[in-house]
Amino acid sequence: MAATEAELARVILDLLDQRLPGATICPSDAARAAAGDGAWRPLMEPVRAATRGLVADGIVEVTQGGEVVDPATARGPIRIRRVTD
Repeated sequence: MAATEAELARVILDLLDQRLPGATICPSDAARAAAGDGAWRPLMEPVRAATRGLVADGIVEVTQGGEVVDPATARGPIRIRRVTD
């Protein structure tokens, strides 16, 4: 599946909507959901790009070890959660 950044952003937000406030998802959750039964690993960087866009828009934040990190410089496993007021 060749998903656009907007489509992947929608998948991320839909998955977060299914979770309790403050809960996180892994980028691979979004990649798997977008791929359906297809190969999801090629979608990992596009999901991270969509996540960076959502961070720039102030909609989500990226965490590592429970701490908010900059998605542009984060290395290794990350989690995504909605920004709460």
